[in-house]
Amino acid sequence: MHNFKNLKIWQKSRLLVKEVFIITKDFPVEEKYVLVSQILRSAYSIPSNIAEGSGRPSDKEFIRFLDIALSSAFELETQLILATDIHYLTEEKLKEIQTLLYEVQKMIYSFRMNLQTQ
Repeated sequence: MHNFKNLKIWQKSRLLVKEVFIITKDFPVEEKYVLVSQILRSAYSIPSNIAEGSGRPSDKEFIRFLDIALSSAFELETQLILATDIHYLTEEKLKEIQTLLYEVQKMIYSFRMNLQTQ
């Protein structure tokens, strides 16, 4: 069992959620219950699944939740790209958030691989 609050991947993914929340505030009101909702669900899913998995009794179970968190990170990336395609997000803003998102994706993957090889 791991203390999720001490995990850098959880801490970094919380920062990602905050940044995503900030950028979606500028999206059109009509997207509040559609794209914004989906983007936020994907973002929230990342630290939530890391936390939930950290409480599991085996690393095998934790890995399953890390897989879900990583999938949510890729889903979030797709939604942000789509938001850029329809001009709700600038290319510059997308690149900024992708930098943080890529870091989180790599951290989750590396942590997952380390657990798997133990």
